[in-house]
Amino acid sequence: MDVTLIYRIAGLGILIAILHLFLSQAGREEQAQMLSLAGVIIVLLWIIQLIGQLFRDVESVFRWW
Repeated sequence: MDVTLIYRIAGLGILIAILHLFLSQAGREEQAQMLSLAGVIIVLLWIIQLIGQLFRDVESVFRWW
């Protein structure tokens, strides 16, 4: 596993937290919630891709022929 993925997730989280704060202060709560939801979906997609790669690696290890 690469450490850059952890940095990407942390960076995205910090960026979304700052933007959420700005949007909340501007009175745009709905857009702030949508931004947070979009951030969660992006991170979940990254993690799903990693899990898929893990399954492919495990399958290649246990393939007999």
